[in-house]
Amino acid sequence: MQIDTTLVMVAILGMLGVAAAEQGSPGRWINPLCTPLEIPFNGPFIQLEDGTLMVMDKNVLRTSADGGKTWSEGGEPICAGMNLGHVGHVGQLLRTANGALVVIYLDFDGYKFSWDNAKGAPNADCKLEMWAIRSVDGGKTWVDRQRLLEGYNADFMGFIQASAGSIVATVEHLKPELKRWVACSFYSEDDGKTWRRSNWIDLGGHGHHDGATEPMMVERGDGRLLMLIRTTLGQFWKAYSDDHGRYWRVIQPSGIDASSAPGWLVRLNSGRLALTWNQSKPEGRDDWPKSNFAGPASEHPASWYREELSLAFSEDDGETWTKPVVIARQPEGQLAYPYILERTPGELWVFTRYTWFKGGKPAPPLAVSVKEDDFVRGPGN
Repeated sequence: MQIDTTLVMVAILGMLGVAAAEQGSPGRWINPLCTPLEIPFNGPFIQLEDGTLMVMDKNVLRTSADGGKTWSEGGEPICAGMNLGHVGHVGQLLRTANGALVVIYLDFDGYKFSWDNAKGAPNADCKLEMWAIRSVDGGKTWVDRQRLLEGYNADFMGFIQASAGSIVATVEHLKPELKRWVACSFYSEDDGKTWRRSNWIDLGGHGHHDGATEPMMVERGDGRLLMLIRTTLGQFWKAYSDDHGRYWRVIQPSGIDASSAPGWLVRLNSGRLALTWNQSKPEGRDDWPKSNFAGPASEHPASWYREELSLAFSEDDGETWTKPVVIARQPEGQLAYPYILERTPGELWVFTRYTWFKGGKPAPPLAVSVKEDDFVRGPGN
């Protein structure tokens, strides 16, 4: 989430260095089970039937037929205000079973983050609207552009097509009257032509980084949707929908230890779930200092630990998880805002977006390939 001009500019500088950055970074440790990738983008990606990769670079589509080594120049800009490379992805791209391309994104025309620290509330001019647009001809033309949420919104990590055919996005929204974030879903039953919103998920809290933030989502084997929500409570909270994102009726702690940072959740071809995220404390430590960084971020101090990126799997639709394995460390910096692409069955590409050295200096994003079986069964088994 964007909080002030200084942090936003640091993140922008980090993104500008992505294409030229080398995979190795001073002080960075990468788990030997991981293989570094040389690829200039960190998603979100779509894989076409012939194996071609598609990525949205700011506001144009690019494709690669050689596994990400080289990319097309891209066509005409999709629309004004779109910039999926600005401070993370700030949008998600989906290709439906019918072949429609659907994008939900944050519109940077008129963008302004404005928070009154004395009042502990957003100002009236705080603005980053959420919009949707789609293409039914492979990205040649775009139609049905519409605003989903006014006011201020931020990054989100869940966008899927459910087995029943509806497409569902889990998003966050800053509620001025509550002075905190709430989460919800938007769903469409006509490939993104029209949208409806679910009920709000409100976990309480107070501050520009407090509440229910940056949700991620998968569909379980029983057809229910599972949402994992970033919080400042030392763990993800989870919510379930029995009706493909129309309502979220069961909301409770997940028990998954987590820093105040988002993760990425995905269902794999094997049927397992994979989760990558920042735990609340270093591996082998029982505690980690809590703080209320950058002013009134949250009602109570929280862990903002982001030096390690962990990976875990679930065999039972998220009820239990394997022991987390640290796949990379950036000492005194951060490896945060991860993304997973299952490139081939059992081969996961893992990336980070907000990636910093000590002191917020931009660092090359993490980009590695891992084998599912190496982490579930152990190497050589």
